[in-house]
Amino acid sequence: MKILQLINLGSKKLAYKNILSHKLDSEILLSKILKKKREEIILGSNQKLNKKQINQYNELIYRRSLNEPIAYILEQKEFWSKIFYVNRFTLIPRPETELMIYELIKIFKDKRVQILDIGTGSGCILISLLAELKNCSGDGIDISPNTIKTAKINAKVHNICNKIKFYKKSFNDHFTKKYDLIVSNPPYIKRVELKNLDNDIKHFEPKIALDGGNDGLDLIKKVIYKAKDILKLNGKLAIEIGNKQHLKVSKILINNDFKIIRAIKDYKNNIRCFISQKIKQ
Repeated sequence: MKILQLINLGSKKLAYKNILSHKLDSEILLSKILKKKREEIILGSNQKLNKKQINQYNELIYRRSLNEPIAYILEQKEFWSKIFYVNRFTLIPRPETELMIYELIKIFKDKRVQILDIGTGSGCILISLLAELKNCSGDGIDISPNTIKTAKINAKVHNICNKIKFYKKSFNDHFTKKYDLIVSNPPYIKRVELKNLDNDIKHFEPKIALDGGNDGLDLIKKVIYKAKDILKLNGKLAIEIGNKQHLKVSKILINNDFKIIRAIKDYKNNIRCFISQKIKQ
């Protein structure tokens, strides 16, 4: 069977399962099997494939037909123009998070600061920041040992181990030092709304990274309370929030002695991140 025939067959199977990106996904999955760029396999669409390659491809198409995210099948996701290793223990990085990275780099460029990443996941936020902020260093914490392993792999891949440390640790634990910047993308989805998520999120991404409790604000509140304790005076907290949570979260920040200095909107013009400053000791 030739490349084009197999792509069309895979696309048809995915379309039958209502995968909207069926054509693109079928091309991406074959590029993984052939270890070539997607553009290369399209140009070589008359190339014949052997039985082993066809079987491997069909297996990946089957996984995708069950709504398994492409990022988990490929075990990678691009973020901040870097490729990060991801797996089912880590949340898949979202492009909206890059908007927070962009603002933080503007604020901390040419400064020397210590950063804490609460709920580090794949490590993509902290690693991306430290790749740009040459004079800075940071710690990433997460309660999942498998997640910490993943973050350490990504730090090694991106050659940033000398500036970064990862710990299996809860933010409720004791901290022996204070930080200039705390970043966090905590769970912020209301528990009752988890069942309404798309199947690729609901059935595959780690629930612990999604479940924000009864009001979606449980972890956001806890991060803010902890940040108040372990930030230096005038230190910054950058926290991602859910859609339509900005009014409640802004009140929580202000009531805990934070001054909001940036409200970052996503690509749909919704406020999805606050950068705030601790104004009282």
